[in-house]
Amino acid sequence: MRELSVRWMRYSGDFWGGLAAMLVALPAAVAFGVTVYSAISPHYAAFGALAGILGATALGLIAPTFGGTDRLISAPCAPSAAVLAAFAIQLVAQGLQPVAIVLMMTVLGILAGLIQMLMGFLGIGRLIKYIPYPVVSGFLSGVGLIIISGQLPKFAGAPAGVSWLEVLVTPHHWDWRGLTIGAATVIAMLFAPRLTKRLPATIFGIVAGILAYAGIAATDPALLELTGNPLIVGSLGSSSESYVELISSRWYQIGEIRLAQVAALIGSAITLAALLSIDTLKTCVILDQMTRTRHDPNRELAAQGLANMVAASVGGMPGAGTVGATLVNLSSGAKTRISGIIEGLMALAVALLLGSFVAWIPIAALSGVLIVVGLRMIDTDPLRFLESRSTVLDFSVVLAVTATALLVGLIAASAVGVVLSIILFLREQVGGNVVRRKSFVGQRSSTWYRPEAEMRILEQKGDSAVIFELQGSLFFGTTHQLYLTLEPELSTTDYLILDLQRVQSVDVTAAHMLNQVRDVLAERNVPLLLSNVREALPNGRNLREFLELAGLTSDGEKVIIVPTLEAAIEWVEDKLLGDLVKTDVEPPALELHEIELFTGSKPDTLNDLQECMEMRSCKVGESIYSRGDANTNLYLIRSGEVRIMGCVGGSSRPCHIATYGPSEFFGGLAFLDHQPRSNDAVASRDSELYVLTLEKFNALAEAHKRIAFILVSQLARTLAIRLRHTDDELTLLQEN
Repeated sequence: MRELSVRWMRYSGDFWGGLAAMLVALPAAVAFGVTVYSAISPHYAAFGALAGILGATALGLIAPTFGGTDRLISAPCAPSAAVLAAFAIQLVAQGLQPVAIVLMMTVLGILAGLIQMLMGFLGIGRLIKYIPYPVVSGFLSGVGLIIISGQLPKFAGAPAGVSWLEVLVTPHHWDWRGLTIGAATVIAMLFAPRLTKRLPATIFGIVAGILAYAGIAATDPALLELTGNPLIVGSLGSSSESYVELISSRWYQIGEIRLAQVAALIGSAITLAALLSIDTLKTCVILDQMTRTRHDPNRELAAQGLANMVAASVGGMPGAGTVGATLVNLSSGAKTRISGIIEGLMALAVALLLGSFVAWIPIAALSGVLIVVGLRMIDTDPLRFLESRSTVLDFSVVLAVTATALLVGLIAASAVGVVLSIILFLREQVGGNVVRRKSFVGQRSSTWYRPEAEMRILEQKGDSAVIFELQGSLFFGTTHQLYLTLEPELSTTDYLILDLQRVQSVDVTAAHMLNQVRDVLAERNVPLLLSNVREALPNGRNLREFLELAGLTSDGEKVIIVPTLEAAIEWVEDKLLGDLVKTDVEPPALELHEIELFTGSKPDTLNDLQECMEMRSCKVGESIYSRGDANTNLYLIRSGEVRIMGCVGGSSRPCHIATYGPSEFFGGLAFLDHQPRSNDAVASRDSELYVLTLEKFNALAEAHKRIAFILVSQLARTLAIRLRHTDDELTLLQEN
């Protein structure tokens, strides 16, 4: 007993959630079904109600069983009703018989489900989230207006075949009974949330419509008859035998459909599948935000597609994950997918046990429910886009998609949405600046620390070498503007560096433009330097391979490809300094008096200093000190190179900060402030070092204060020059 009690406590929320969700989803499903089948013929309203019930049952049982999203409720929905109703109206206009139209809608639902399953298996579920908001907003508003316009004749009790526009302009078509019932339903739904949020507004509306009908029927005995009553749904024929007969007869007829007829349905099926997928995934995203979970879009699409195939196969309405029923399910305590299965079982029970009750639901009441649903689907947030000139185009996209859906159809609206999505993307890309920063080599430095005399030369000659750091997408929409930016430099600069570190993509047009830049520079024997040419862009393309195929091959003369921007700057610095190209032949190790730090010092002073220093040899790759070491030694390079590595921006991966060569010193900050090392020092070549420990320096300072003062002064001066140059670079980067 205790175990049963624990299980009941565990799943009781799913039971009550499924029950509450059914109370929301089923009346709407019946209303959607009546809407679609009434478009075929008023006599098919009962078939529509049955289709709504069967759709709610199939979707409720299949989608949560194979889907992975807890608490999601799937049922016939507004986009499905809008597409199928428009499809039915089109076939009626073509003169098809009602039986054939029902058959074509069955095939359409199966195809849409199959397309959804294919989308799930191909991983397209993750791509739907990239549909721009203005396009989705226009779709939703268009579907909402289509639903409202389609329900106005039923809401007003107008005769069959009268359009919504005729209903609005010709009041003599109105039936006060339908208007009364519909108005009571709408008012009850709008005011229900103010009374209580425990009972869904849809139930309030249906009950209000039934009560209004009962009041009218009390004065008209003809309305107490089920047969031939135009104001109610009518008999569903909901026995088990009638269900089997309905399904089997439909499948016998499907065998008569020709392949050409099926092919003609592909466009409508793609539109229906896309709308149902968007509706489902939008609901899943809302559910994730409220429950702090994450759904699998591809698995959910495959499950929804299978559920829609089954629903259509048994004569039901296709559908999607619905926001209203899902939120009711969640607020009623549901925890798992079992709540969705319970909702489907409850819908089946209603179909079998309460079919006679559903037959008495007024059609105007169902129309009132759908009008409120349609009103709530209209997205008014884009109206704020009119407040700024920069977002007027976004509002025009919403308006264009909505207008196309109303005046032409949802298929055409899909095409318009795709085209306008491309235009929105191009607008953002073309409007952005692909040049992140322009600077000169004289304002920047490589990671190679130069002697003071060389730094002065670079400051004087550096303006002849220009650096452009590019960003974003280099494609046909931005290529012309980029060339106009580069063009003034092509006839004046001696060196041009293009850094591609932040470039996201490059197309053939942009590659052709880079070839033009190379050719213009080559006429003046100026090389084009490309840095950070990566082998893997965010879009998966190998940029180095792509540029080589486009003709931008590193040849050492016209095009030079270097791994980093710092390496490109270093290459230019060597050229500006007179081709001081490093060779593999090491010069002799420097003596102490040859080191720049001690230029001009007296021989006696240098002799005393040298007695305090140790000699150290380091092989290439050998660590001299590491981050966090308490080592406070000062190092002076006699020969070789030392690379300084550090962590930038909180990253644990070391990056190259600086390189020091002969006559330079490093480790000065820890030597002066006595703090642990903040970076790593590694020999990048076989090196000879002078090492001055802090203990030896303190002993020297006690006996020779002037020597210590001179050393500290020279250290401080050199560090100040380095810091001043670094400060200038940081100011330049911040300003740009």
